[in-house]
Amino acid sequence: MGIKLIGVIGAGQMGNGITQVAAQFGFDVVMMDVNGTAIEKGLATIASSCDRLIKKNSMSEEDKKTLLNRIKTTQEVAGLKDCDIVIEAATENVDLKLKIFRDLDTHVKPEALLVSNTSSISITKIAGVTKRPTQVAGMHFMNPVPLMKLVEGIRGLQTSDETFATVKALAEKMDKVFVESVKDMPGFIVNRILMPMINEAVYTLHEGIANVEAIDNAMKLGTNQPMGPLTLADFIGLDTCLAIMNVLHEGLGDSKYRPCPLLVKYVEAGWLGRKSGRGFYNYAAK
Repeated sequence: MGIKLIGVIGAGQMGNGITQVAAQFGFDVVMMDVNGTAIEKGLATIASSCDRLIKKNSMSEEDKKTLLNRIKTTQEVAGLKDCDIVIEAATENVDLKLKIFRDLDTHVKPEALLVSNTSSISITKIAGVTKRPTQVAGMHFMNPVPLMKLVEGIRGLQTSDETFATVKALAEKMDKVFVESVKDMPGFIVNRILMPMINEAVYTLHEGIANVEAIDNAMKLGTNQPMGPLTLADFIGLDTCLAIMNVLHEGLGDSKYRPCPLLVKYVEAGWLGRKSGRGFYNYAAK
C-alpha cells in the first residue's frame, strides 16, 4: 500500500515529533488534537526543532519552510478521513486509546491503516475494537522522535503481513531502524526492560539507599548510560512511567512489576517531571 498522507493523533511531545519526522521525509501530514492550544504549541515545538537543526547546518531555511508547509492541523477525527495511515500518539491510557480507535474506524477511509504509538498496551486489544483488525499495528517511536533512531514494531494477533510490511517500510523511509517485537506482550521490548529498571531506581530512593543525584551518577558512570534513570523518568513523565508499570503489573501478574509507592505518590502530587516543573528534580528552580 502506498503511503502519501499521514495522520497523527496528539500534538504533544510524541505527536509533534512524529509529525516533524514524517514531514521531513516528504510526507504530507495532518496533526490532530482536540486542544487548539496544544496544536499551536506542537507547531511551535516543530519550528524550534527545525531552528536547532538549521544552527547545526543539518537543515536550511528553505527546508524548514517546505517541512512546515506539509503539515496541516485539525481538532476533529473526521479531519483525518483521507489519510492512508493514522498514527495515534495520545496519552498512555487504555480506555482513551480504545475510544480513539473506535472513532478512527468510523471516520477514516476503510483501506487506511491504523497504528498506535503505545509503549506498552496490547495491540491485539486495540485492534479488537475496530472492524479492520488486520490493518492495525504498533509503531512505537522513541523520544525525542527527531533524534532517536529506533521504531519498535508490534503486530497484534490479527495484524496482516501486508500491514506489518507497510509499517516497516514507512519507518525505514523515515530513516529509522525497525525492530520487531515478535510477541504482543505488555511493554514489548524496550519498556519491558527499561521501566522495571526505572522502578527499581525509585525503590532505591524510596528505601533510603541513596539520594537522587547519587542514583543517577551511579548508573551513568557505572553502566555508561547517557542519563540516569531518575532523570530519564522525569523526561518521559512520571505519569507515563506509572501507567506503563501498571500495564506490566496487571498484564503479567508478577509482583516484581509492582509500581514503587513513591512513584505513585509523586504522580498523585502532580510531580510529573519536566513537563510539570517538578519530579525527582525541581525544574522550576532552574
